[in-house]
Amino acid sequence: MTSGLVQDFNERSIEVGKYFLFLRGLENGDRQLTIQTLDGNLKSLREYSDWLKTLKASGFILLYNLLEATMRNAIQAIFDELQAKGVSYDQIRPELKKIVLKYLNKRSPDEIFSKITDISLDIITVCFDREDLFSGNIDGQKIRKTAQDYGFSYQTNPRQTNNGIDLFTVKTNRNDLAHGLKSFAEVGREHSANELTNFALLFCSYGYSQAGSTS
Repeated sequence: MTSGLVQDFNERSIEVGKYFLFLRGLENGDRQLTIQTLDGNLKSLREYSDWLKTLKASGFILLYNLLEATMRNAIQAIFDELQAKGVSYDQIRPELKKIVLKYLNKRSPDEIFSKITDISLDIITVCFDREDLFSGNIDGQKIRKTAQDYGFSYQTNPRQTNNGIDLFTVKTNRNDLAHGLKSFAEVGREHSANELTNFALLFCSYGYSQAGSTS
């Protein structure tokens, strides 16, 4: 069930890891980007500090993209497994029964009528729409609530995860950018590349280590 989920996570986390290795190198001076000006001269990106702020702010979007995609794919994997094994509504755990009924309440009869052959089987999947799952609202609290609703474990080591506080920071900054509440320069000015790298390590230590080995 989880092979595709893990593969997708690993691919995305490597992408994120490479970005933050590059970003930290820029801020620390270990890497350098140059641009050609209109007069033909080359200038270092470090001379344009707002560009670095924008790159740092964009890191929050990358991190949140990884977070929401992983959560969405995890829920999708649950429903794919139920369908593949032909599990009926009566056989699923109470938490999932409530979820299915909630999805059913969102669908019109005309929308699902033609898709149902055996209602005890089909009701689980025909009412599910992965686009209904999340909308810029994932943080530690949302993950815990989702785990309770779907009946899977969310227990982590608080020393390693900081009880999800960093997830809230990522979500807040991503939403501030997405809704225009803050500019990229504002968000980038408030956070260092090293701080963002720590967020990346928390989310995707595998991808970060793989990115480091190939850089």
